[in-house]
Amino acid sequence: MKMSSISGVVCHVKDLDETAAFYEKLGFRLKREPAQLTAYVNWFWITFRPQEDGAVTHAGSHLYIKVEDIQAFYDGVQELGLKPTTAPAKRSGMIEFELPDPDGYTLVFFWKK
Repeated sequence: MKMSSISGVVCHVKDLDETAAFYEKLGFRLKREPAQLTAYVNWFWITFRPQEDGAVTHAGSHLYIKVEDIQAFYDGVQELGLKPTTAPAKRSGMIEFELPDPDGYTLVFFWKK
């Protein structure tokens, strides 16, 4: 038994329009369909679907995204008016910072040699 790759993840959100605006600001390529939104970076995808009862379940969800220049990306995120919850710092052998999305999912942008 052998797996070949992980292609994506599905997250439930309160508002697809608000989610689309957030991920578009960050530079994700988006594909919008009537009942879902998919954000792409290279081959990896995140599909967002509305949470039917309005309760978003994302406890402990962290999505790690590698960037080429952590300080430049951090500065760029702040210039977009987004608010990281941490500054770039070395953790677990990587330099990283965290940015929550509108539904509380945590994006962790990191740089590692």
